[in-house]
Amino acid sequence: MRPRAENAGTAAAPAPVASYRHTAILTAVLLAVAVAGAVAAGASRETAEAVAPHRAVVVLYLSLLAAEWGLFAYVWRVGLRPHGTRLRDLVGGRWSGWQQAVRDLGLAAGLWLAWLGVEHGWDLWVHTGHGRSVGAYLPHGPVEVALWATLSLSAGFCEEVTFRGYFQQQLAALSRHRTAGVVLQAALFGVTHSYQGVAAALKIALFGLLYGGLAAWRRTLRPCIAAHAWTDIYAGWLAGLM
Repeated sequence: MRPRAENAGTAAAPAPVASYRHTAILTAVLLAVAVAGAVAAGASRETAEAVAPHRAVVVLYLSLLAAEWGLFAYVWRVGLRPHGTRLRDLVGGRWSGWQQAVRDLGLAAGLWLAWLGVEHGWDLWVHTGHGRSVGAYLPHGPVEVALWATLSLSAGFCEEVTFRGYFQQQLAALSRHRTAGVVLQAALFGVTHSYQGVAAALKIALFGLLYGGLAAWRRTLRPCIAAHAWTDIYAGWLAGLM
């Protein structure tokens, strides 16, 4: 992330990393996709009795891989590069040595454990497991698990760059307050997953809030990328054992 803002608050609001026109277009596209996903999920529930319990997921995983990297390409090539923002500055620069790598991995492990605690508490309170449209799409068998791991690594990188990197800084610059950037990107992150249902979307917003807080504190996305990828891999791995 850009090092020009070192303290929290309005005085430390970062400069925008892309044009606000680009942000408006990207936000509109993501909201449109979320609405379409919610409509599709509703139609899927109406025909749930007529479909197999486990859907064919290989084509879905490949299409989601294309969507993740398409999202990243739009953020990087159309948003960041024309504005003069370097990707490595958004991510947090390069590791200066193995000590920094170990520190980031330790932060990633702590972030993942913190999320497990939040998720467990949320599920006990709301009594929800997987999102209502997600369970049928989890991997079974080595091919699906391998594709799930690839998709998880891609999501960890692309979504953290997009939400905790791009959107968090853009919204902080727009609101002139870093904390507002954290909260707003988390809300948007939850809304983009609303096809899973309201409870799941709220839980995912909490995920975005936790990860956004760490990104704002440490001025780097590296622990968030690692923890996000492992969170998704772990969820699929557990499903593959069931």
